[in-house]
Amino acid sequence: MSQNFQSRRSFIKSSAIATGGVWLGGSIDDLSARSANERLNIACIGVGGRGSANVGGVSSENIIAMCDVDESKAGKRFQEFNKAGKFKDYRVMFDKLGKQIDAVVISTPDHTHFHPARHAMLERKHVYCEKPLAHSAWEIRQLTRLANKMDVATQLGNQRHANAGMARAVEAVQSGMIGKISEVFCAIGGSRGMPPRPKDHPSVPSHLDWELWQGPVPHRKYAPDYVPYKWRFWWDYGTGETGNWGCHILDIPYWALGLKYPTRVDLDVIPGSDEIDDQRTPKSMKTRLSYRAENGHDDVTLHWWHGSLDSVFTEHQATKYGNTLFIGEHGTISAGFDGYKAKLKDGSEPKPPVASIPKSPGFHKEWINACKGGPRSTCDFVNYSGALSEAVLLANSAFRAGAGFNWDATAFKASGNSKVAKFIHSHFAKGWEVDEV
Repeated sequence: MSQNFQSRRSFIKSSAIATGGVWLGGSIDDLSARSANERLNIACIGVGGRGSANVGGVSSENIIAMCDVDESKAGKRFQEFNKAGKFKDYRVMFDKLGKQIDAVVISTPDHTHFHPARHAMLERKHVYCEKPLAHSAWEIRQLTRLANKMDVATQLGNQRHANAGMARAVEAVQSGMIGKISEVFCAIGGSRGMPPRPKDHPSVPSHLDWELWQGPVPHRKYAPDYVPYKWRFWWDYGTGETGNWGCHILDIPYWALGLKYPTRVDLDVIPGSDEIDDQRTPKSMKTRLSYRAENGHDDVTLHWWHGSLDSVFTEHQATKYGNTLFIGEHGTISAGFDGYKAKLKDGSEPKPPVASIPKSPGFHKEWINACKGGPRSTCDFVNYSGALSEAVLLANSAFRAGAGFNWDATAFKASGNSKVAKFIHSHFAKGWEVDEV
């Protein structure tokens, strides 16, 4: 990488001065000034399922390339955007169209987020990536560092962050209506996880490139138990319900309290040996993250559970609402994606604060605007969602290691648990190895 590389913002500034206009995004190789109304050239990697929704979210721009290893899942979008280049391998896509691409949307399974996101940012492309950003805490930290180094616009797929109801909950917490907050409980219900081990290994369907689908992780025989969705509950591919929902739900306390990196990760309930599986994610887990006072918040204990919060609502005589419970010195706030319910210790409900958080122009629109030189998006990797995603996967690591650990975020190092390191770092298959940022 050239030592003379100009940051994107300095390039924008110098280009504007030189041309008398304003540079608002696009390929680093395109030196012409652009208007805010000129469309970005976007490549979408993974266009079935959640990927299809993300294609819709950025369809106001020029979608010039689509990449998917499953022609059946991608078929509808492939047909709809018939003029876009079609690819199975994102590396081939970058080789052929890289100079034309301004920004990339990644909506693949968790284990294949890191490599295309890294590749894109190394080529100075803006990146929108589905949660939980990557497959391990190490991958997430690498992408966060790279986004900062390359000065590109990023957005994690936490689309509920744009909900007006969630903003009102954040305002309630920040208003001080329940005083200082020392503890927060967050949870996702249900018992998905520990799927049956495959008994049959039929031939790979002709529409699926199974080798490319597996990508950087150890390869195994194809089974319909893995795709198109159940991969989420296999550690080689997914991150369980924690990765599926943790970034969405922990977004509420992270935003409301200004949380960053935990200093300690623990287990509220120690799992039995039969609950920790080397291949499959659990049906339930109860973890705890500790944060030292900073960014205006006091010391905070954040509980993340895959299970019910009913007992906690009852214990604290709180209104049962949503998926999050803030416990303050004067009462409680029960919060969800669509709003909140506050209750003081005397049983009364405090007056709602005046709305102060601006309405989002749309979650995907935030990122598009950032790509064109506007403000950073709300779930930008560097300032916000990198730390959030890292905490989510550190909770998984504690569960898999069967015990808690101290976390030095600056050094990116765990201590006090010799078993946890292998769950924090990634181990890529031959041919997929990468250098650290």
